[in-house]
Amino acid sequence: MRNTKILVLLVFFVVDNSWSESHQIMSHRFVGLISTIGLACPVLVVALGPQQQRFVERVDVARILIDVRVVDDFGRPVLGLTANDFEVEIDGKPVRVESADWIDGKASQDVPLASTELSGVAEAATAGRSIVFLVQKSHEPSRAMGLLRWPQVNEPLLAGLTSDDRVAVVSFDFHLKMWLDFTHDIARARTIMARDVMLRDPPSIDPGPKPSLLAQLSRDEGRRTYTIEKALQLLANALAQLPGSKTIVLVGYGFGRMSSQGGAFLMPEYEMARDALQAARVTLLCLDVTFADYHTLELGLQAVAADTGGIFERLYLNPRQAVDRVVNALVGHYVLLAEKPDAKPGLHRIAVGLPRAKGIVLARSSYVD
Repeated sequence: MRNTKILVLLVFFVVDNSWSESHQIMSHRFVGLISTIGLACPVLVVALGPQQQRFVERVDVARILIDVRVVDDFGRPVLGLTANDFEVEIDGKPVRVESADWIDGKASQDVPLASTELSGVAEAATAGRSIVFLVQKSHEPSRAMGLLRWPQVNEPLLAGLTSDDRVAVVSFDFHLKMWLDFTHDIARARTIMARDVMLRDPPSIDPGPKPSLLAQLSRDEGRRTYTIEKALQLLANALAQLPGSKTIVLVGYGFGRMSSQGGAFLMPEYEMARDALQAARVTLLCLDVTFADYHTLELGLQAVAADTGGIFERLYLNPRQAVDRVVNALVGHYVLLAEKPDAKPGLHRIAVGLPRAKGIVLARSSYVD
């Protein structure tokens, strides 16, 4: 009983928020002590009052954030879902979904989520979305034709942005080039994508105000980046320094390596890009510009869209419909807070289902612990 009383005193010591900073520092030390005791004892019994009531003190359980888009057959977002509508499995085992919050770029009045040792955990308190337009350029005829067509069909996408949104523009041909740091100037982004990216070389630009993409990504780093997979990894590492979820709209023709038997395969460097994108909470919305019903390198676009919870669309077949689906994907998404199982470090598979509602679920495929 003496040990039980000591633990009760420690708990009240920790939760007293009115104490001075020095006392708060001491309380952190007591938290570590309590956690150590809790790990040694699965159940902690606390005696209160003459009736000897029992309460269970649980050890903190690690959580994971999962950005999820749910759309109907036409690509429109499905709204009004709650945590009870989702089920999550990690490595094939079900885990509890504690909450499901809808994030749509508007200013949030909610208290930010507590830290879970993941980068970009708390949603930004300010309004607006963080969107990077990545244009993958090529002079190959079937790709160049699609790129020239892109400025003619992208207006619905740009028209759906607001002055609260933060937009950056980069391109990749032989290396990664920076055109525009995060800005609220949508008209400027429109001009760069419609004319400058296609016909000119980028000027030298300085990092803008926070949140800044270029503050984390130098022009020299971009010049040393020779593959689109490495460019995606570099962008992911830069975006990981910014809070909340981010989106890359990739307008391009894909990636991968041709095999001697025909078809294509993904290089090992793609796995590093995928892991970095997932850790940074970046979703890829991919628009294939190639003038073809099907081509081999679309494999890369399909893979990165599936692995990050995004979408893949072809501009060749129905460009307006393809752009509309990207517009709908940008409307908003759910953020699930789920328990993270105690497992060995490494790659862990994520599966998100919707057993009690209708919709197509788009979520990242894995995480690295």
